[in-house]
Amino acid sequence: MDFSAFAYKIFRESIDKYHVKNDVYQPFANPYAKDDIARLLYRKNWIDTVQWHYEDIIRDPDIEPKAALNLKRKIDASNQDRTDLVEFIDSYFLKKYGSVEVNEDATINTESPAWAIDRLSILALKIYHMQEEAERTDASAEHLKKCRDKLNVLLEQRKDLSIAIDQLLADIESGDKFMKVYKQMKMYNDEELNPVLRKAP
Repeated sequence: MDFSAFAYKIFRESIDKYHVKNDVYQPFANPYAKDDIARLLYRKNWIDTVQWHYEDIIRDPDIEPKAALNLKRKIDASNQDRTDLVEFIDSYFLKKYGSVEVNEDATINTESPAWAIDRLSILALKIYHMQEEAERTDASAEHLKKCRDKLNVLLEQRKDLSIAIDQLLADIESGDKFMKVYKQMKMYNDEELNPVLRKAP
């Protein structure tokens, strides 16, 4: 199985499990072993899935300001967790391909494997929720058609992105491309870098 298909399968497991209760406050349990890359993929998508629903909740026009502020802080923390998981996944690939002899004419990709996989995780969520919309029994025929059309585009995007991910990994494995990972260095959660948090004048 190609890595993209493997990852997508894990993402759908996470999404389906979340929607059994469909509650952002439900406890999280990872079914995969500590040293299994599936564990990182499952955790990554769970973070994305919870945040997807945070974003829905915070757009409620009747949300209380205090609740909105609390939720905004949860979203900030979730973004940091998401970034951390992407970097852990890239570390897996760095280790996996660490002994590959890089060809002299090897090139670097615009994004690392894990950031491409991050996009696949988000795409899995878009497909899940667009499928829901395309199958609603209380929606107009026009709405259903629009959602089916959008779903077809998302499915095509999944196919293209999956091919791109697998080709990138194959190119890294063969030495035709090389990995160079930059830490994201997010500033808004860092007390030394965010002037509001460090109460700078």
